[in-house]
Amino acid sequence: MKNIIYDLLLQKGAIMEGHFVLTSGLHSNRYIEKFRVLEDPKALEIICKEMASKFKGIDLVVSAAIGGILLSSGVAKEFGVKGIFCERVNGKMVFKRGFSIPENSNVLIVEDIVTTGGSIKEIIQILNDKKINIKGICSLAHRGDSIDFGYKYVPLVNIEIDTWNKDEIPEWLKKINITKPGSTGK
Repeated sequence: MKNIIYDLLLQKGAIMEGHFVLTSGLHSNRYIEKFRVLEDPKALEIICKEMASKFKGIDLVVSAAIGGILLSSGVAKEFGVKGIFCERVNGKMVFKRGFSIPENSNVLIVEDIVTTGGSIKEIIQILNDKKINIKGICSLAHRGDSIDFGYKYVPLVNIEIDTWNKDEIPEWLKKINITKPGSTGK
């Protein structure tokens, strides 16, 4: 089956080859540079419309900074609601900038690339302390093992990419210079 989102990632050069250290600390021979698609307003609009089409009855869209900000805003526009984001302060996810979440809001969490799901789990933890309804989670791409967040989770595309712990890196990958792409400050 043809996947327009996967085609966009390829078309924009977002799927890169090399030796990468991911935010999770894992090493990989492929990396998805989400900003190759997110920087293009037309591609971003396609992605956000697709994300919004997977859910109904959303009152608020929440994401993690930095990549998620564009997605949160774009998906929120599709629903005609606000889009807000968490950001990391001293290694911990928090809502800043005066963002508020009204009680009983139906919240959609959006994320760019999911590998371990750590950022989403942190957002869920923050939201579970509030009187709201998490309606689901949607990501641009999922590149790791299957994850059960306890809520409906819809990745727009699943991309199988091998990852290794620092002490398990294959010899052929060790020969390639390490690139540490953008980081979330974890």
